[in-house]
Amino acid sequence: MNADQLKAFIHVKAAGYGFKLCRVTRPHVSSMHEKALQGWVDAGMQGDMDWMAEDIRLQRRKSPESMLEGVRSVITVAMPYAAPGYSLDKACATKTSGVITAYAHGYDYHDVMKKRLKAMAADLDDLLGKHRQRVFVDTAPVLEHALAESAGLGWQGKHSLTIHRDLGSWFLLGEIFTTADIEPDEPAINHCGTCAACMDVCPTKAIIAPYVVDARLCISYLTIEFDGFIPRHLRPLMGNRIYGCDDCQMACPWNSHAASQPMMINDLDTDPLEPRGENYLPDLASLLRLDEDGFRQRFRKSPVRRTRRRGLLRNICIAMGNSGHSGFVDDLVRVLGDNEALIRGHAAWALGQLACEQNMDVIIQLLNACLGTENNNDVLEEIDASIKHIRGKYDKT
Repeated sequence: MNADQLKAFIHVKAAGYGFKLCRVTRPHVSSMHEKALQGWVDAGMQGDMDWMAEDIRLQRRKSPESMLEGVRSVITVAMPYAAPGYSLDKACATKTSGVITAYAHGYDYHDVMKKRLKAMAADLDDLLGKHRQRVFVDTAPVLEHALAESAGLGWQGKHSLTIHRDLGSWFLLGEIFTTADIEPDEPAINHCGTCAACMDVCPTKAIIAPYVVDARLCISYLTIEFDGFIPRHLRPLMGNRIYGCDDCQMACPWNSHAASQPMMINDLDTDPLEPRGENYLPDLASLLRLDEDGFRQRFRKSPVRRTRRRGLLRNICIAMGNSGHSGFVDDLVRVLGDNEALIRGHAAWALGQLACEQNMDVIIQLLNACLGTENNNDVLEEIDASIKHIRGKYDKT
């Protein structure tokens, strides 16, 4: 089998497992990407993701060859998922629903893609003989967007995600590191030009420069990775986004003509990343009522389980506080007694935001009562800040 035949075989196998794009590169990243990564970490833009700055993991990201002894080729693949079935304006306008990032509308892609990559790697061994191989999906110290760009799968956009001319950016990346020697593809060419749509639309201005995202400002980081009290000045900018954020992708011109649904390929009877419906603009009030068992059951096979109940309900409290919908007051009062301080504190903040002339006396009374029973300093600070906010807003002494 010559190089072209081998490449064709790999493409066919990739398509059979639902990977719409498949390209090959060497296990190296450019000095440009190395320097960008180091500068990003040096500036502390990884936030609380301390593992990103660990010396060993940092070096592995800079040196993909360290991920597998004798590695000669990296097969990078893309699995598409459905773009949001609503406009950005509609997503922001809804008051009683939350927004969950589009990739989380189906099953957890980590489980789906890793299983299929392992099967694809086994097929490659059947053809070429046994080789050392490792598969990665998102969680390993791999600069996947840099490798995808060098493989020609797509270029890294100013929002830091990989963009393809036909698929836009609505896809997820995975890699097979192999000791097999496979002819690499040509690198991708950047087609962002002078466009800054993703930077302009970002609610928190997290894209601080082209190709540089400060995680500490990014709503995806804040709602998924960050486990603490979200800075108060960022909460109003989060709107009703309760798990991730797609604004930069929805504003990207390259996504305007991308297919709204992933294409079914070859022998796949069902698409596990296909939206299942329950995470499509879900009702905030019903989600806030979930206990631990209810949360685990509701998000059992969903990426949303990553944020845990306390993280998701924290985000829901913020969305309720931003809604201007006074009907949420009773729901928020109920979780003032939740076992999780993270939820109690953000519920207190949200009540302060929803206070109006008709309900402010009752809300102040409830918050004052909590001051007498609360023992968490962070929550006490939130309660005190909310009372001061209400009194300052209505000049109430």
